[in-house]
Amino acid sequence: MGRNDRDGIRRRASPAGPGEVDLGRPNPARMYDYYLGGVHNFAVDREAADKVLAILPETRTFALQNRAFLRRVVRCLVTELGIRQFLDLGSGIPTVGSVHEIAQAGHAECRVVYVDHEPVAVAHSRKLLEGNDNAAVIHADVRDSDLVLSHPDTLRLLDFTRPVAVLMLQVLPFVPDSDDPAGIVAAYRSACVPDSCLALAHSLTPEYWPGSVGEAIELYRGSTHPLHLRTPEQVEALFDGYELVEPGVVFTAAWRPDRPVSQEEAIGSRAVAGLGRLPVPAGPAW
Repeated sequence: MGRNDRDGIRRRASPAGPGEVDLGRPNPARMYDYYLGGVHNFAVDREAADKVLAILPETRTFALQNRAFLRRVVRCLVTELGIRQFLDLGSGIPTVGSVHEIAQAGHAECRVVYVDHEPVAVAHSRKLLEGNDNAAVIHADVRDSDLVLSHPDTLRLLDFTRPVAVLMLQVLPFVPDSDDPAGIVAAYRSACVPDSCLALAHSLTPEYWPGSVGEAIELYRGSTHPLHLRTPEQVEALFDGYELVEPGVVFTAAWRPDRPVSQEEAIGSRAVAGLGRLPVPAGPAW
């Protein structure tokens, strides 16, 4: 059976209603899955992704480095900072090495709530999480913080009187300035207590990409979620209210790498990432 045949089966099996899979336009989450070598994507996604890769072959490296940052930062949160609760916003389609697998390998009691509005991502996440009582996935838009924070699965798994790690890895590039990405970060920050953390990764503006990056950006304009790239300074500003953990906001590949990386390899990330921690308020001076 070919891929197009499988698409036909998926198309007929798609849920009806507001959560129906949009097969008329490529979806960035499914394109990202394709970049990573996943199979949870459709012909429309593969066609668009192949066009991007023809223009910018570095896109696949970018996706792999972002995934590697996820592994490193979750390990850091569990083993170094003692975090046991995770809220993964814009979690995407699950692959090997998802947050709950990394976190629970470090400490079995870690709890994870995934949030995504892409029906394919949610469906496959639910299948992956069957039998795991310490992880759940919510079908919601990360911009709707009230819904996410009040959802029964969030309330069941996460105790916001204790530190929580909020993960926003490559989700804000799909949030336009008009939707106030800083305000979205602030809404989740305000729900968290001191020692809670924010891990964030974000694609950079065209001057950090080689070749005809404008053509690739234009391809995303035809997707369900166009790209909104930002400078390193704009990304660092999203950590307002947090204390940055060393080494700060740096190229993704250079954030606590497992091995030495060259400057060229670091720049090849085409994105920056960082980890922030909410400070404990200073006590009164006597």
